[in-house]
Amino acid sequence: MEEDQQGGASGPAIPIEGGPGYIVLAATPIGNMGDASARLISWLGSADIVAAEDTRRLHRLVTSLDVQVTGRIISYHEHNEAAKTPELLAQVQSGKVLLMVTDAGMPAVSDPGFRLVEAAAAAGVRVTAAPGPSAVLTALALSGLPTDRFCFEGFLPRKAGERAGRLSELAGERRTMVFFEAPHRLEVMLRALHTAFGPGRAAAVCRELTKTYEEVIRKPLSGLLEWAEAAEIRGEIVVVVAGAPEAAPGTPEDHVAAVNELMGQGLRMKEAVALVAHDVHVSKRELYGAVLAARG
Repeated sequence: MEEDQQGGASGPAIPIEGGPGYIVLAATPIGNMGDASARLISWLGSADIVAAEDTRRLHRLVTSLDVQVTGRIISYHEHNEAAKTPELLAQVQSGKVLLMVTDAGMPAVSDPGFRLVEAAAAAGVRVTAAPGPSAVLTALALSGLPTDRFCFEGFLPRKAGERAGRLSELAGERRTMVFFEAPHRLEVMLRALHTAFGPGRAAAVCRELTKTYEEVIRKPLSGLLEWAEAAEIRGEIVVVVAGAPEAAPGTPEDHVAAVNELMGQGLRMKEAVALVAHDVHVSKRELYGAVLAARG
């Protein structure tokens, strides 16, 4: 691989003497420290300024990676980013190299960093990235749900009315949807999804990704809600939900395969029929009869 004047193939970029500085957005591990990239490690040890969402977590990160930060460390989070952004941008424009890291994953994706990138773009300041771990993509890949088209919705509103309104807007979304949620609010969230999308919508709860107790629970929303009601839920949570099915009421016989698929996941026939009938708007009685007829 060719090297240019801004840096080598594996190490950090080196600013041109007397030239403008730039910003590096660096992804940090979402759980397993073994996922830290060589570029992240190199940047941590060489950047002039390290802007961190939580400086205590940054200290734990560099200690785990056995890296010595030589640059100035600045706290940069949702409560001060509006005030800090002009100061940081001025430092970069004076020739400094700024590394932006968050607690986990990629800066600017449901984390601080967007304001800084927006301001840098407006000012013509260069922004590059050291990509790496992503809870969104990891959960999507592990969910078993379609990955060809998806959207990231972040955290749903905490207030019930606002949350219901947001989900009403998403009820017909055909793409796979990815959400973040706190463990103590997961049951409430799943109940809201159950109400808005129907009990039979396929989904997955991904917990503690890349960590020792990683867990992926794949069930219809009704099953996930039952699980959440009975479980003691801890750790970082990502919820992945299948997109809305094509509107195709058809005949009851057209939906026998969907019932059989749910039964294959452990649901009783009566439960599976009720879920599918709700989702595709056909008569439960007629669908039940079609399933019985297909089973001979």
